[in-house]
Amino acid sequence: MNQTWIRGGTLIDGTGAPARQADLLIQGDKIARISAPGGDVPEGAEVVDASGLVVAPGFIDVMSHSVSNLLADGLSVGKVTQGVTTEIMGEGWTPAPAVAGEAHAFPVHGLPGGDERWIERAKGWTRFGDWLAAQEGVGAAVNFGSFLGATTVRMVGKGHAAGEATPQELDEMRRVTREAMEDGAYGVASALIYPPGSYASTDELVAICEEVAAAQGIYITHMRSEGEGILEGFAEALEISTRSGARLHLYHLKAAGQPAWPKMATLIERINAEKAVGKDIYADMYLYTAGGTGLAASCPPWASEDNLLKERLRDPETRAKIRAAMLAPDGTWEPLGGLAGPQGVYPVGLSLPEHAGYRGRSLAEIASQRGQDWIDTVLDLIEAEPEGIGTLYHLMSEANIQSQLKEPWVMLGSDAAGDDPGDQEGGFAGGHPRALGNFTRLLGHYVRDLGLMDLEEGVRRITSLPAEHLRLIGRGVLREGAFADVVIFDPRTIQDKATYTESNKLSVGVRDVWVNGVQTLKASKHTGALPGVRLYGPGARVRSAAGRRTGA
Repeated sequence: MNQTWIRGGTLIDGTGAPARQADLLIQGDKIARISAPGGDVPEGAEVVDASGLVVAPGFIDVMSHSVSNLLADGLSVGKVTQGVTTEIMGEGWTPAPAVAGEAHAFPVHGLPGGDERWIERAKGWTRFGDWLAAQEGVGAAVNFGSFLGATTVRMVGKGHAAGEATPQELDEMRRVTREAMEDGAYGVASALIYPPGSYASTDELVAICEEVAAAQGIYITHMRSEGEGILEGFAEALEISTRSGARLHLYHLKAAGQPAWPKMATLIERINAEKAVGKDIYADMYLYTAGGTGLAASCPPWASEDNLLKERLRDPETRAKIRAAMLAPDGTWEPLGGLAGPQGVYPVGLSLPEHAGYRGRSLAEIASQRGQDWIDTVLDLIEAEPEGIGTLYHLMSEANIQSQLKEPWVMLGSDAAGDDPGDQEGGFAGGHPRALGNFTRLLGHYVRDLGLMDLEEGVRRITSLPAEHLRLIGRGVLREGAFADVVIFDPRTIQDKATYTESNKLSVGVRDVWVNGVQTLKASKHTGALPGVRLYGPGARVRSAAGRRTGA
């Protein structure tokens, strides 16, 4: 059995307890011993010197979009180099269960590695667990699990159509949710500003979440509004949780758009009041003032009904109606382009050669270059580009980020995939810096540089807090008998390096990472190892390919 003896380091165990000097023995996939420093080296053990460094549990990303990246090669370089050892996916869309009539199972994340063979493979994924079983076959450098995408549930029952679900459609939605919980989903994850998921009513989501509650799961949500309607969005989320019995989690806690910024204090007060009377509510966040989603989010949701946005834009009369709705939003939807303003919108996912000159430019600059109003530029780009256009929206306030971070129930979620930027030294990568820097930004900028919390609390937020919330037994802490997900980092140098204009820079300061006792990062370089295992929610009735439950 492989043994690794980590000695000389400062151990932060993830619970929030004070740091202490200790040595740690990894034996197989578990932590076999934690002892006072200076003991004898176990016979046959590889010795790792952590002098001057911190030894901590592996970091847990509760809002990952590594759906396609992991299926492509399993490496998740951008996350591993931050110290992430577990990724939980599922916001809105999941590739399983398969939705009849769709071009493929990856409408948001793209085909894994661009490999069209996944089109046919995924057609056979009749249950949620089929996707994660396929990931087990590929292997992964991180442990992985997922929520069931509420948009996928809606599409299985009703496709891209708006309107209330019929009793038969709702029965189908409940069935696939129940099966997903049996397959190990952590709950249902909604994204209620994006069609067709936005067409789901409160009552529909309550019915689906009753299946979640029966399996001790979580309703995790990108609320129907994170802008001026954020308090109403929270009220709906709370109603869904209360009526169904599912626990509640708010994705990427934020107040989007300057008019909403003052409402964050009230939202935090309301959450704390609910927690004070026993309500189980948590949230995650990313540590940047810009969000990232598609350029189509600037359009009203009805324009995408039946997946016909491009066709509607080609009809002059309908296009005029879409334009009018964007010019004067009626308050029933979240107009991200208007909230950020054209100077705060950056379409970074343009792929056509004729659009190469727009790289790194704001929508205001692009519109000026084209001699157009910004709304016409948005509509033209959406119509012309073959796929969705990844876009940065500068919407949040730094003051709110710091205020939110002070709440002990807030953990981190990257809202991003584990990208591999390759060997590039610089340049614009067309992505969001949160993909490569969210976790290191917490420990470097907010903990060390700003002193918003001590290092022990910073580590707790990304280890035991999410592990306890997700009920990941044996993970998120350093203790004897726990799984050996371990990170060694330098608290003096740990830092995010990716920026909005150079989003392809890997973080620094994380030296070594082990997942289930196997080293995935050595001297800050990915080893290529794929020791991650599939994790299961508490309602699971199945076992992993290795013949054991691994996420209980």
